Amino acid sequence: MTARAAARVRSGEKSRAIAFVESPVQLLNVLEWARVSTTGDALTVVVLSPTDPMSRGQLRRMAELARDEGFTVRWQEARGGAGAPLRTVRELAPLLRRTGRIVIGDPFSRYVQLLLTLVSGKELTVVDDGTATLEFIGQVARGEPLVRWHRRGGSRGPRELVLAPVTAVARRRLTPSGPRTVEVFTSMPVDEVPAGITVTANTFEWTRSTFGPPRIATGADMVGTSLVETGVVDGDQYTQAVLSLARAHGATRYFAHRRENVDKLHRLHTETGLEIVRPDLPLELIARRGPIGSTVLSFPSTVVHTLPLALAGTGVRVAVCDIAPEWLKDTASPRAQGFLSGVTGTARDVHRLPRMPSPA
Repeated sequence: MTARAAARVRSGEKSRAIAFVESPVQLLNVLEWARVSTTGDALTVVVLSPTDPMSRGQLRRMAELARDEGFTVRWQEARGGAGAPLRTVRELAPLLRRTGRIVIGDPFSRYVQLLLTLVSGKELTVVDDGTATLEFIGQVARGEPLVRWHRRGGSRGPRELVLAPVTAVARRRLTPSGPRTVEVFTSMPVDEVPAGITVTANTFEWTRSTFGPPRIATGADMVGTSLVETGVVDGDQYTQAVLSLARAHGATRYFAHRRENVDKLHRLHTETGLEIVRPDLPLELIARRGPIGSTVLSFPSTVVHTLPLALAGTGVRVAVCDIAPEWLKDTASPRAQGFLSGVTGTARDVHRLPRMPSPA
């Protein structure tokens, strides 16, 4: 807790905190942060609503849970037409000026970066938006521009050039300076913490106390990934890997990632026979609520870090299958293989599976 926050707590005063979230997992991790936070801040959650129906549906459910916990939730149609960004910034500016702490779920978000340019001197907390948190901490430590790991290097397009000044200002806001620290609330393993960054462990305490324990079913469940949709993994290779894993471990259900393409999911069902489940909440809550298979199969993703925490003490085994180099598309970022290997290699309490053979 900073000296300023401690003084507010001693005086009985509550400062305002505002959290910007754009995905269901971000909102879940804001709730986890609020559970263990000692800042004494009164929290308002602003949902910068995405456009895809599955994300919106999960966010609606998560917003209900946040309200049940006593937090104020403001739903912002931030992408509803050409004028939405400007209108959103204008409406949120007064709230930003009054707040003492800003909590964000995605430091790479152009929207969040734009909002950060409106303020300075605020206390900042970054909560997990998946494995990208690891990349964020590394880029801050090295003084690099904020770029998502799956983006290819090289020259920047017109949009990136236009937004470059915004990104530069946001990076300065997200870089600790002087007495101002940046808190990172994460379930990811962080070995080297840059000066000025305070790491708080996310152990999924709120999830475990609110849901479960789950009923454990026989057999295995599989967790989907959006690596095909982001242009990292070849679709044919991915389908073959899912088929091989399902047959080897007796999986019957496939929990789809919210960004997975409908046509791809239809193909997976047709070729593998797996039941496709489109969850209405983040997988950590679905698994904790149950029923869940005694083994959960995954490719490298955030869940190999979060599910062991959410399912601690249940006896469920989380198993991860690495991405083989030949599965990667030619257009994939040169950093992809190393980043994905790091996701698996740093995961705790998971069982590593041999790679599936490529199709003949």
